[in-house]
Amino acid sequence: MKQFFCILFLPLFVSPVSVNAQRKITFDEAISIALGESYTVHYYKEDMEATRYSYLYTKAQFKPLLNFNLFIPSWEEGVQEIQQTNGLPVYNSTSSLEAGENLNFKYVLPTGGNFNLSSNMYYENYRTTLSQQNNEVLKQNQVYSQFMLSFNQPVFTANTLKENMKVAELSYRKSVCYYTRAQMDIIFNVTSAFYDVYRTAFENRINEDRLANSKEAYRIAKLKMDMGDLPEGDILTTEIVVGQDESRLMESQGKLESAYDDFKLLIGLNLNDSIELISNMDFETVLIDMQKAIQEAIQNRMEVQENNINIQLQQIEIKRAKREREVRGNISAYYNFTGLSTLDDGSLGQLTQSSFNNMTERPSNRGIVFTLSYPIADWGRAKNLVLQQQRKLKQRELDQENMKRTIETDVRKIVRNVYEADKRFKINQRNRDVALQSYKISQLRFANGDMTSQELSVEQERLSQVQLAYIDAYITYRLSIADLNRKTMYDFENNRNYVIINN
Repeated sequence: MKQFFCILFLPLFVSPVSVNAQRKITFDEAISIALGESYTVHYYKEDMEATRYSYLYTKAQFKPLLNFNLFIPSWEEGVQEIQQTNGLPVYNSTSSLEAGENLNFKYVLPTGGNFNLSSNMYYENYRTTLSQQNNEVLKQNQVYSQFMLSFNQPVFTANTLKENMKVAELSYRKSVCYYTRAQMDIIFNVTSAFYDVYRTAFENRINEDRLANSKEAYRIAKLKMDMGDLPEGDILTTEIVVGQDESRLMESQGKLESAYDDFKLLIGLNLNDSIELISNMDFETVLIDMQKAIQEAIQNRMEVQENNINIQLQQIEIKRAKREREVRGNISAYYNFTGLSTLDDGSLGQLTQSSFNNMTERPSNRGIVFTLSYPIADWGRAKNLVLQQQRKLKQRELDQENMKRTIETDVRKIVRNVYEADKRFKINQRNRDVALQSYKISQLRFANGDMTSQELSVEQERLSQVQLAYIDAYITYRLSIADLNRKTMYDFENNRNYVIINN
């Protein structure tokens, strides 16, 4: 059974902007950019592609192969030692010049055997100078030609070519799992970073509003002091609050710029790009069926698929271990025609024709060999190897069972976190509305002289804390949903599966 996995995301298009213009990026656009431009996704994609090419390379082992070798020339000169029975060795000078070619066509059989059709032809010019015969020179020119058909087939054993291709296919599928898992991790990390930046920007806006409110309180206090309705000490207090709010705003602006830089690095944007993250803060309660979430997680999680692949790979290792004690056979055969030029001298064409003529006159060469081997006694080597691989298989199966139980535990916890975050957000949403209304009343009371500047500052601080609690509750909810999507590989907001499994 072949399974391949692919992760689906809605197509997102980002409109082009000028280099210097500020680019407004929504959450969906940030995910789209990260899945196309981030370092992490590029790294895992290259790893997946490398494994895919390894699989294709192994698969190509079943395809025919045509090789051509040419050596023009192969030239050697040297001294050759000749041993003599009743005397000292003599040293003759030799020289050889060869030029030729070799053409080989290999056809791989589905059974793991192969046919080879080859042709060899080369021209040789050989010269020897006899040192003990007044440096007499012996020469020989000849052409050698051969056409051969050979066959080789292992028997009584597994087809290792198919086995290796299966291993390469499983390794490729594992890399696809890694890549898909990396995509989901990227989505979660970008979600976390997006809302971290958004919170920092929200806090910066709160500080801007806070500074505007404190300046307005200072303006009112100054008017009241001019009319003699406010002691000088109170206006000094409001002035101090303005200075503190200005300092707080500068700090939050610095944090926001750093957060934007970190975010651009994460999703793969140029650090010089000017961006702004936008979110409409829409909120709809997502209904989640616990059993469906568990079922989707166990079916879709890449860790489960990876463990399944590991089990299949380990089963192959057991088969290989068992072959240590199996009967092995091999059948090989060949049939060829060989010709040597019979002329002592002549042109290259004459020598070649002489070689072909000799090929028709010379009997063909043929042979067949059948070999059989079996390890009679190995003193437990193969048995222990098989037992070792079987224990590893048991480990893989235990990992799979434990993985499913762990996934179920994680999903239960995440679903509970989603519902808790949903309730917490609604509570904080009501608190924010109440706090805003309360602060407006406090501003009116301060303007009417029914509240001091210190009391107004306390109300401002309370409003800021409630607003931050509101945005924190919203972000916690969004991250809980993102974590649920990552852990189940299912989008409960849009009721769609992130992964398609082709069997």
